This record gives sequence, structure tokens and C-alpha cells, in this order.
Amino acid sequence: MSGYRDLLRTPGVGRIIAAQLTARFPNGMTSLAILLHIEHVTGSYGSAGLVLAATSIGQAISGPVTSRWMGRWGMRRVLTVTLLICAASIAAIALLTLPVPLYMVLGLIGGLSTPPVQSAVRTIYPKMVTARQLTPLFSLDASLQEIIWIIAPVVVTFVGTQVGTVPALLLIVAILLGGGAWFILSPEVGRVRIPRSRRGIGRVLGKPPVLLATIVGFLLIGACSAVEAGVVATFDHGGLEAGIVLALFSVGSLAGGLSFGHIPIGRWAMARRLLIVTVGLSLTIVSLDVWWLSGTLILAGIGIAPALAVIFAMTSASVKFSETAEAYGWVGTGQLIGAAAGSATAGFLIDGIGATGAYVAAAAFAAVGLLVAVVFVRGFPDLRHRDASPLPDTEPISTLSGPSPS
Repeated sequence: MSGYRDLLRTPGVGRIIAAQLTARFPNGMTSLAILLHIEHVTGSYGSAGLVLAATSIGQAISGPVTSRWMGRWGMRRVLTVTLLICAASIAAIALLTLPVPLYMVLGLIGGLSTPPVQSAVRTIYPKMVTARQLTPLFSLDASLQEIIWIIAPVVVTFVGTQVGTVPALLLIVAILLGGGAWFILSPEVGRVRIPRSRRGIGRVLGKPPVLLATIVGFLLIGACSAVEAGVVATFDHGGLEAGIVLALFSVGSLAGGLSFGHIPIGRWAMARRLLIVTVGLSLTIVSLDVWWLSGTLILAGIGIAPALAVIFAMTSASVKFSETAEAYGWVGTGQLIGAAAGSATAGFLIDGIGATGAYVAAAAFAAVGLLVAVVFVRGFPDLRHRDASPLPDTEPISTLSGPSPS
């Protein structure tokens, strides 16, 4: 843990982590708040699902596109414009009474304009710390983001059910604007310039590590989404037990990330981490007892943040600095599609064979991810004797107020 303390003493690191976590906090609230609000307004979960689907499609499209735009127009400009449009669309959903197709249009706009905070901050990190500190920083980031998934759903559910769905959505708008402004105004966002990529959009997926990061992220987040659906189905659509079990799942991930973040990343690192996830999720099939599920999901969670840290590090280490934002955009899109696929697969299996089907789906997603990590192990970079910094561009790539620490 001393390594993390030293990391957080690095000028600006603690602030930028706190700012980006606050800016991304609505990510753990928006889907659930829209679900509660549209169901309340229309009386139909089916209509709410359509609006959520439109929002997810928009997010999946926007990831690599808006991330790439940051190299053309600058981080602050892209982040500011997308932030304002996204906040306006969510506020419109909250305040306007509309037919479902128009709610879907607003959801699509909100998804398309989701601020690319995650791509931005992970592009900034290599310019803030030494090369030796970069992999632990990715691990810390992956671990601390679990705070979003522990707290955000609880907050939005409480406000949505106890105060109202309109206040819940407006709370998201307030956090989005406040957290987004904090992040955008951070000095590092203004100091780091992403050079404009000269390659066509999507070409970065031709790099095996980026493609593998996208595929593995799809499967890992698909497994997590299937677990969430299974826990909700197991404990009567989100009772107290569901919240506790899902929180423990995230706590396991947080603990794993903080514990394993200092371990060097070799070619087999992803396979070892996904083995932990696969074993834990496979054991959930044995029993739906709350204590058994809590224990097995803590075990599975231990591998999740470390696996995400490998995804972030291998992506950064495999592309030029000018390509990092777009690469992270594609990785994020893969994870969003994985979340939708995991939820949908789990839903079909829950209808067919009961809640156990969701855990079968989760274990299957994780097992396929493990298989990919084993079969294509040579496609994963060996970072044990090098850092995770991006490859150099052929021309100046950033402007900083002082020499780069990396």
C-alpha cells in the first residue's frame, strides 16, 4: 500500500482521480434512473427498455468517435460540448412529457454525447507519473472505480423511490455538470494535447493488443452484467440482499485491485486473473444461498479490477500517444456492448431455467474470456521489463508546463 501512498503524493494525481470519478459517477446512475422514470411515466418496463437500448446504442457509437475528436479539437472543447448536450438531454427526459419514440431520441442523443472522460483521463495518466508508476496507477484507477458501482445505484434507487424519479434524474444532471466542470477545469486537461491521428478511424483495432483488450473487456463486463441480472432475479428484484451481494462483488474487485496492482504484467497476467473470475463465477451455480453467493462473488470479484488494469495497461503500451484516446474509446464500446449482451443473455436464461441461468451465462462469458487469453497469449504484451507508456509519435505529442515525468 505504500506504493499507492507515494503515487497519490505525486502532484495532481489525487485531484485528477477524484475529479474523474466524480465526473463518471452518473455512469452508475443514469440507466437505472431512466428505467425508473420511464416505467413511472409510461407504466411499461418494455418502453423503459427501448429508451435504455437507444441510450446504450448512442454510448457505443460515441466512444471511439468523441475520443478521436479530442485529438482534432482538444480535450476541453470536446468534453465541454458533450457535457452540455448530455446534461440537456437528461434534463429533457426528466422534465418533458413525451411519447416513447421521442424519449428514445433523447436517450440516443444523451448516449451519443456521453463525455469521454474515461478516455481522456487514461490518456493523461502517462503524462503525470513516472513510467514505473503507470501500471500501479491503472490498477488504482480500476479499483477505485468500483466505488461508483457500489454507491451510485444505491443513491439513485433511494432518491428515485423515496423522493421521485424527476429529482433522481436532476440529481444526475447536477453531478454531471459539477463533476464534469471539475475535471474539465483540472490543469492537466488543459496541459496535455493529443495530436491528431493520421490514420483512419478503426485502424487502431488492427493492433492485436487493442483488439484483444476490446474482446476481453466485452466478455468480462458481459459476465459482470449477467451476475447483476442474476442477483436481482435471485433476491426478488432488488431487495436488501441484492444490494448487499452486489456491493460485496464490488468490494472483492476493489480489494483485488489494491492487492495485485504492484504485480508486473506478463503475457499470462490476463489468463491468471480471468481464471480467478471464472472459478468464482462457476461456483455460484452450486447454490443460490445468500452466504454462498456472497463468498463466491467476492472470490470472482478479486480478479475483476486486476483484469481491467491489464486491459488499460496493454492498450496504453501498444499504441502511439495520438491513438490512445481512440483505442480506449473502442475498449469502452466493447464493454458497453458486453454489458448489453450479458444482460440480454442472462434475461433469456432466467426466463427459461430460472435465476441459475444468469450465473451459467456469467461463468460462460468469463470462461470464453479465459480461453481467449490462453489461446492468444502471444498477442498480450509482456510488460514485466518495460512500462505501460504509449509508443512515441514521430512529432511532438504534448505540451506540459514543465518536463514530462514519464
